[in-house]
Amino acid sequence: MKETEVEKDFFNKVLTPKEIVCELDKYIIGQDEAKRSVAIALRNRWRRQQVPPDLRDEIAPKNIIMIGPTGVGKTEIARRLARLANSPFSKVEATKFTEVGYVGRDVESMIRDLTELAVSMAKKKEEEGVKTRARELAEERLLDLLLPKKKEEIREEEEGEKEKRLEVVKVDKSESRSTREKLRRMLRDGKLDERFIELEVTDANIPMVEIFSSAGMEEMEFNIKEVFGNMFPAKKKKRRAKVPEALEILFEEESQKLVDMDKVIEQAIRLTEQNGIIFLDELDKVAGAESSHGPDVSREGVQRDLLPIVEGSTVITKYGMVKTDHILFIAAGAFNVSKPSDLLPELQGRFPIRVELDSLSMEDFVRILTEPKNALITQYRALLATEEIELVFEESAVREIAGMASMVNERMENIGARRLHTVMEKLLEQISFDAPDMTEKKISITKAYVAEKLEDILEDENLSRYIL
Repeated sequence: MKETEVEKDFFNKVLTPKEIVCELDKYIIGQDEAKRSVAIALRNRWRRQQVPPDLRDEIAPKNIIMIGPTGVGKTEIARRLARLANSPFSKVEATKFTEVGYVGRDVESMIRDLTELAVSMAKKKEEEGVKTRARELAEERLLDLLLPKKKEEIREEEEGEKEKRLEVVKVDKSESRSTREKLRRMLRDGKLDERFIELEVTDANIPMVEIFSSAGMEEMEFNIKEVFGNMFPAKKKKRRAKVPEALEILFEEESQKLVDMDKVIEQAIRLTEQNGIIFLDELDKVAGAESSHGPDVSREGVQRDLLPIVEGSTVITKYGMVKTDHILFIAAGAFNVSKPSDLLPELQGRFPIRVELDSLSMEDFVRILTEPKNALITQYRALLATEEIELVFEESAVREIAGMASMVNERMENIGARRLHTVMEKLLEQISFDAPDMTEKKISITKAYVAEKLEDILEDENLSRYIL
């Protein structure tokens, strides 16, 4: 099969496993085994495209189960991987689904959501390609509005007096072109930016149609709304806007006209089927151990419905049929009550790679606070810099914050790195509140300051449970 431009773009940018791990290291501390597994899975997609076509369809993706407590980086690894691969990525919770016939979402909705994302990606890519042409057409339409036809021309066109019309065109052609070019220069130089213009835009308000659909019928509900919406002709309304805003409105309209939606949908379906990634969180919540009361429909039923999607089936979406054979599934769960072996044997077989993620230590917390590109300390510095406040964190203070977060995790629920968010927010609450009125613009966060702000909370366990 012929590769689309979107796919070529994806496969040209694919990194080696070492490069993928190196990129993930910029945002995620530790968890080397998990990073290696996802890096290999991503590289295998590229490898699959290089094998002969008759063998290509036989190679199934190696789905992954990540096992580890909350807040250790499972979701972040999957999200960063999808961003690196420029792939459609959808995160769903297994607990949202129920067996067909029960209240809740059906498992096929995750494929429909993924296809929607792929359509948005392919459309955006297509719009980039027609941007220059759309800008030119929008400018011409704006000039037509700024330079309306002369009354004589309009009257002569209505009367259909051919000879007179030709004569008028001959006389005014050079003068009209000269004025148009002058207006074009003024428009590009920004001299018309404050001028208001009246243009016709499509009224987005269509009659409201309320559909009460049962659970799992989201697609049908949307389609019925769409059908009813299309029954009513699009209304036009007059709108006054400044020239720059009018130009953007016209640019959007021209972009929509130039984009070939049939091509976009075809590319999106291929992108979903070949490069889609679904992160299935909380899988352990539907993996219950056998009970004496028979199968639990809210657990085993979900697993039975998930099985055909993961092993490869065809899902009907509003854009057409989507095959799930080569979508990469990354499942995750704490598995502190249940075990991966509690899953249906058939489902276990569809997740051949299992990775155990480590709990985070105090040293990991220190690195999380300072090393990643999006480190928490970097974020708070940037936020307070908008108020011209310079935050300086001493090394001893960073270690104290990490130590306290680690201690709270041990004493209460272990929520991993998310505990750092609650500790940092409580620590900087007063500074964040007073920042706009502060005269002192440089603030040092010392070990003593951290101890003073958080000591009372840590001493009172009930209070710490409430606040942290």
